[in-house]
Amino acid sequence: MPTDTHTKIIATVGPSSATKEQIEKLIDAGVDAFRINFSHGTHAEHKARVKVIRQLEKEKGRFISILADLQGPKLRVGTFKEDKVLLKEGQTFVLDMDPEAGDENRVCLPHKEIFAALKPGDDLLVNDGYIVLSVKECSKNKAITKVKVGGYISSHKGVNLPNTQLKISAITQKDKDDLKFALKLGIDWVCLSFVQRAEDVREAKKLIDGKAWVISKLEKPSAIDDLDAIIQESAAIMVARGDLGVECPIQTVPVLQKKIVAACRKHARPVIIATQMLESMIGNITPTRAEVSDVATAVYDGADAVMLSAETAAGKYPVASVKMMHNIVTQVEKDPLFFDLTQTSRRRPKDSGEADAITFAASELTCILKNVKAVVSYTTSGLTTFLAARERPYLPILAMTPDVNVARRLALIWGVRPFINKRTFKSFNNIEDCAIKVAVDNKYAKSGDHIIITAGFPLNVKGRTNMLHTVYIP
Repeated sequence: MPTDTHTKIIATVGPSSATKEQIEKLIDAGVDAFRINFSHGTHAEHKARVKVIRQLEKEKGRFISILADLQGPKLRVGTFKEDKVLLKEGQTFVLDMDPEAGDENRVCLPHKEIFAALKPGDDLLVNDGYIVLSVKECSKNKAITKVKVGGYISSHKGVNLPNTQLKISAITQKDKDDLKFALKLGIDWVCLSFVQRAEDVREAKKLIDGKAWVISKLEKPSAIDDLDAIIQESAAIMVARGDLGVECPIQTVPVLQKKIVAACRKHARPVIIATQMLESMIGNITPTRAEVSDVATAVYDGADAVMLSAETAAGKYPVASVKMMHNIVTQVEKDPLFFDLTQTSRRRPKDSGEADAITFAASELTCILKNVKAVVSYTTSGLTTFLAARERPYLPILAMTPDVNVARRLALIWGVRPFINKRTFKSFNNIEDCAIKVAVDNKYAKSGDHIIITAGFPLNVKGRTNMLHTVYIP
């Protein structure tokens, strides 16, 4: 049964959704991809969950993407003697490298990179910004701060440094161990946390060696400064609004979200909107009106996918959360304004190659030719399909690829329905016949309809899109 929305839904697997029964319900409710969060859980748990997803993928007869989300260099304070301590506004509080348990006067901050970057006047945000510490004095292993915003602090709370680029790799030793394990499981995408520069992505790609595609999570202001370079190095982008909303002034997050989505569209890279989308559904059966509007805005903006985190991983209503997100997406995509907006934001390619020109022209044809029901994209590497999705046609994009790994990855892309085709064609007639069969057999088109084909000829040669063809189905 074909999926019925262009915008894809990602659900995080966790204790609330780890059984085969729950995962199947999530797929039936509208999930296109699953996120495995390596910040939590064991390798054995992750292996079992991936096995279930692949089993259900086979049973359902459709491709499902799996994302491995690496923890990255999450900066945290050490432990406290008591469960938690209260920091009062105006008091002095010391951060140091001493591993001894902390109290209301000091705590360990086991990150030498932070002390190397700190200078008087800098602010440290603790516990998602609920506590603000202003640096008064600092050295290579100690910082004396004044509490600007107080509150309770407990062990291992996160620390953020707004507007400070740390000389630290985006890939920790834990990440390397997790990555090696995830690649053995055959995951499709690797989410790289706390990307600061394009070099972080290049480092990850060397380790991955083509076994998966990289999603760069944008969580730090420094990443915005290097945005175009990071996007070009990445296979996809995630707007990770949690830490981004701590590192940047929170009122700038909606503006940055739109900027990132537009930049990804320009470079034909998929973009995912994540964090707190239906946050209240962790404990409630219905979301707030603001959350519904937030999801709808992401869809109107043209995001490839919207993601649920704790809502499906640890919440009380994981299936209801997916159904709600699917209903919101469906409602927006029924609105004529939705496709008007996606078309007005299209950019005519200038000084581009054959592939850009052909996929742009294919989208133009969908608006002019009568009874067009699908765009059929023959692709080996996935690039042709990325370009087709960038144009945001109002029709489904049927991606034909010989590679099952590419098919699984493409399941995450806007409007794409992936299919396997291992045949080598020697004539255009064979290409037409195969495209018609897939479109008709899967109920995307019928007799009397048109389909549009984009491909590189000869087929199964990477990096060549040189053919645009319209087909009438007799």
